[in-house]
Amino acid sequence: MTLMATERDGFAALRGLCAAARARLEGGDAPLPDHPRLREIVHAFGLSPFEQDILVLAAGIEVDEALAPALRQLDPEERSVLSFALPLARLEGAHWSALSPQGPLRRWELIRLSDARPLARAEITLDERILHHLVGLAPMDTRLAPMLTALPRPEALPEALAQHALQIWRATASATPPLVEIDSDDPRDARALAAAAAAVGQRFVWALHGPDLGASAVERRGFATLWTREVVLAGRALLIEGAMPHAALAELASGPGMLMVHGCGAASACARPRLRVRLAPIAPAEQDLLWRAQLGQRAARLNGALDAVTRHFTLGYSDVTEAAQAAAPLLDAAPEAARQTLWNAARAVSRPRLRDLAQEIVSGAGWDDLILPERETRTLRAICAQVRQRQRVYGQMGFTSSAGRGLGVSVLFAGPSGAGKTMAAEVLARDLDLDLFRIDLSQVVSKYIGETEKNLAGVFDAAEDGGAILLFDEADALFGKRSEVRDSHDRYANMEVAYLLQRLETYRGLAILTTNFRAALDKAFARRLRFVVEFPFPGYAERLRIWQRAFPAGARTEGLDPALLAKLSVAGGAIRNIALTAAFLAAEADRPIRMADLAHAAEAECAKLDKTLTEAETGGWT
Repeated sequence: MTLMATERDGFAALRGLCAAARARLEGGDAPLPDHPRLREIVHAFGLSPFEQDILVLAAGIEVDEALAPALRQLDPEERSVLSFALPLARLEGAHWSALSPQGPLRRWELIRLSDARPLARAEITLDERILHHLVGLAPMDTRLAPMLTALPRPEALPEALAQHALQIWRATASATPPLVEIDSDDPRDARALAAAAAAVGQRFVWALHGPDLGASAVERRGFATLWTREVVLAGRALLIEGAMPHAALAELASGPGMLMVHGCGAASACARPRLRVRLAPIAPAEQDLLWRAQLGQRAARLNGALDAVTRHFTLGYSDVTEAAQAAAPLLDAAPEAARQTLWNAARAVSRPRLRDLAQEIVSGAGWDDLILPERETRTLRAICAQVRQRQRVYGQMGFTSSAGRGLGVSVLFAGPSGAGKTMAAEVLARDLDLDLFRIDLSQVVSKYIGETEKNLAGVFDAAEDGGAILLFDEADALFGKRSEVRDSHDRYANMEVAYLLQRLETYRGLAILTTNFRAALDKAFARRLRFVVEFPFPGYAERLRIWQRAFPAGARTEGLDPALLAKLSVAGGAIRNIALTAAFLAAEADRPIRMADLAHAAEAECAKLDKTLTEAETGGWT
């Protein structure tokens, strides 16, 4: 049956019901015809026969054209409007308590009374939402709609999510439904689970942003009243997102229906029993099934690309859905391009959560740009191999149980400033095709007890899904030699170090700590890291190679002598700064870069480093 036909039939049935109520008011004694939706309201809100008649007469004002003339004839003072005075005088079983604010008609706002006349003569109007229900429609109450968001029913749920949804529905369908606390790192997954749980019972769920609910008691009670009506009339479910006052949640929880919360710290104040559902990370096998369900036939053409994505990224249901939708139109390209598209889509959905907590570094350097001794270069390539193959080694080969630690790779880069530590991190990120985020540990460490762990937890939790590379600068700010415990701050400082080590070991990606002073680090802590890479101060040969690569192909140069330049004893970072400053000097003069420009730039850079230039280093430059 179409919506229009349903509406037409609903109006016809309501008109017949209202005509019978009018006949009773005119002196007839025939009972009202059965009306399933009226019966629901009477039963749910506990209406007496008299209150039922009032409700139907109020509906008659809207749909029964003969009611207004009948009211004028029976009581000229009514002037075509409905009040309590006439039903009180003419209907059997009439009672004054129907006017009470605590009576169901007014308690649940089924009717409204005007303020202009004495109470018995106050005009009665039917609440719009109740009229729609009696007709057979189920729109959301217009006073609630601006605060609520309808959640669509999800498709292609992973098995774990589907099982949680069934668990929630079975629990909330009981005589004493619990308050369901959804524990999920991604609010979108919490929404998907809430919608799936409601869908099991053929219901729809609406989301309320907790802070949007007014703080006053009147606003809270008004919302709770109207929402309870929605539960009774349409069987709706509610998901509360974010903080909410304890009293507001307690009022909602005192009513019926499916009530779920996510990120709401007031759950402990609720009188309902509590059901906590934790959305654990989706296993690679389930991620693979979810990707295939989202991509359809395109998944068969990816030739192992899905395995690489599911091995590296720990994406939730909503992440996979978003990434698949973004990638799908581009997957008909050549296989290699399609694999890169899929990887980039997975990488993109995991990136935003870290941007508010850390500085993203665009990785532009490659292996050829890194000037290091052979041993250190081999170690860096070994780090890449461990990140790339850790799922195969730990999972397929069975090394997980014997490893005794997590799947992450924790590394220490030690060496003087400018020796190439950050560039090496960029090289690894580019080679692994991963995002690189820099965290300054000197800014993360807090003097307030417990705040450092909270700051670190936020970074690791945000990075976990995408396996981004985390570059912790200034490790000595937290990771210095362990102090003797003299007071509570010393004890908590050591706890902060222990917490960082624990998160490094369990992090699924690559975490890099950098320090300019390896000697300042506790050796016991350094032993718990997977790799330690020393970045030595560059010798003459390394400096010569750096100078030879310091100028891009598009830079105009004249008379430069890398062999002379390499005599200047500075690190690679300083060499790059000198080359850049000289380029600006030459551009301002509109000529090629010359040795004289480099001499001026070197003087400025060394002054910044508090280094004295010697004739042996710069002799022959000009």
